[in-house]
Amino acid sequence: MKFVSAIWKLLVGIKDALVLIAMLMFFGLLYMALSMRPEPVVAGVLDLSLDGTVVEQPAPSTWADVAGGRMIRQHRLRDVVGALDEARTDSRVKAVALDLDGFLGGGQVAVSDIADAVRRVRAAGKPVVAYAVGYSDDSYLLAASASEVWLNPLGAVVIAGPGGANLYFKGLLDKLGVTANVYRVGTHKAAVEPYTRSDMSPEARQNAEALGQAVLEHWRDLVRVARPKANVDLFLRDMPGAVQRAGGDMAQAALRAGLVDKVAERSAFEARLAQLGGDNADDPAGFQRIKLRAYVNDTVTASGSGPIGVVTVAGMIVDGDQPAGSAGGDTIARAISKGVESGVKALVVRVDSPGGSVLASERIRQALLDAKAKKIPIVVSMGNTAASGGYWVATPADFIYAEPSTITGSIGVFGVLPSFQGALDKLGVGADGIKTTPLSGEPDLLRGPSPEVNALIQTGIESTYRRFLTIVAQSRGKSPAQIDAIAQGRVWDGGTARQLGLVDGFGGIDEAVAKAGELAKIEAGSRTARYLDPPRSFEDELLNAFNWGEDDGQTPADAFGALARRPEQQIAAALAEVRMIAAGPTIQARCLECASSSPVRLTAKDWSVLGLLGRLFGLG
Repeated sequence: MKFVSAIWKLLVGIKDALVLIAMLMFFGLLYMALSMRPEPVVAGVLDLSLDGTVVEQPAPSTWADVAGGRMIRQHRLRDVVGALDEARTDSRVKAVALDLDGFLGGGQVAVSDIADAVRRVRAAGKPVVAYAVGYSDDSYLLAASASEVWLNPLGAVVIAGPGGANLYFKGLLDKLGVTANVYRVGTHKAAVEPYTRSDMSPEARQNAEALGQAVLEHWRDLVRVARPKANVDLFLRDMPGAVQRAGGDMAQAALRAGLVDKVAERSAFEARLAQLGGDNADDPAGFQRIKLRAYVNDTVTASGSGPIGVVTVAGMIVDGDQPAGSAGGDTIARAISKGVESGVKALVVRVDSPGGSVLASERIRQALLDAKAKKIPIVVSMGNTAASGGYWVATPADFIYAEPSTITGSIGVFGVLPSFQGALDKLGVGADGIKTTPLSGEPDLLRGPSPEVNALIQTGIESTYRRFLTIVAQSRGKSPAQIDAIAQGRVWDGGTARQLGLVDGFGGIDEAVAKAGELAKIEAGSRTARYLDPPRSFEDELLNAFNWGEDDGQTPADAFGALARRPEQQIAAALAEVRMIAAGPTIQARCLECASSSPVRLTAKDWSVLGLLGRLFGLG
């Protein structure tokens, strides 16, 4: 009887679990249906609460992300710009609120695109009011274009400029007994340095300093145009001195320097918005609010139906099929082929990538060459970054647009193969075997690759680099020797790249679409775009509904809380780098210096690793 009773309890437990799962699925689907239902747009203030980051192509959420509550929202750049452009002539939009308390940035090119759209709204006679507890480089670049810039009394404007520390793992690898076998071409190819050094090489430092100064100068020019009265040079030169002269009050220092117009609590900011767009007692903020997501769904076309196909290459370029947010070689090549089959007359390739796999980059390039063979013009639009593999995929273009602060170049190739002979020695474990040919069991990750394999891999790297030079030379009408002189893995800002002939002109996605239409001889009034994005699955839609709940918990407590959220991005970038190297011995065309302009999201596995490190080092 005890056995029967135990079986009965097990069956009852299984039944209860199934009922619980069914209920969770039901309420999840109900929540999704309610969340996806179009929200009516009424007259008021368009609320651009840009919590999270702005990206070219948002990555899909995962169940682990939703369950862990650690989701960093990603706003599609074209949705934000499209909403602002619609707001110019929409009588329902009385004003625009730039709530930047939770804004984590998105790269200088992307943010300047939004700032341009903000100025177009102002030119249409509509006020734009910005508010934050703490403004950093990206958020202030955006706020400077507003008609009113507000700052919390306990807030601050902290302009740091490009720069910061990278992690170098040589000492850790030595302690673990892991050998990083490096194969590279290019004097400035710094992507392998974290595994071979404990600090930055002189060549990498020289390149990074030149690049950082160029990007900072362009940032300064953009702010001067948007807000001439802002004394940003004072804060860049001597912010501590400016704060001391303001009696230690950072908010008042920003006000005196003309960086902000008003120092006030959030309640006063919300009262100002109610004055501009109308009161709403039912809204917690007290003003008539038009939510960004609802407005995008109501006014911005998701993919378009024009004759010009736009393909997005965003994130790390990797092999095979990949979800949005990573540039899967097969996924993008298939999107290009389907676009050609559907009858597009021209192609625009929007690139925001630091590169990655050479094989995947070549897969995308070949798909573009196939389209070009069918007399379809190709125009490349570079976003924040189009370097290394990101430049590789740009080479079939008939015309390349970039912005002065675009990071590009990094024409170089490398490979890293970890081996564990030192770790085995530390553990007292031996490794031995036989060889029937010089390549038997190679590359040997237990005892280290043989000299023959090292020579073979290095030869492959050098051959790939020569191919890279040839591809670029043919694309830019130069000799391989001329390209080699400006290659060697060196990274360039967009302004210098134009002078060197690596890009053809300055402009964004709009200029690229117009140029593609011109090359395809499409009438000016019909030069509209069709985005060749992969379709979203039902699961993606469900997770997206959960991700866009009301309370994201990202609002900072104070100015330093607002400005101190970047360490998570540094950790995410470092872990992404480790994942890439550990994935296997692949030939890479990738740019380390470009990682900071491409926001990286921590995965559930990353959080597990961080939790393990926290336990090991007593961090909580």
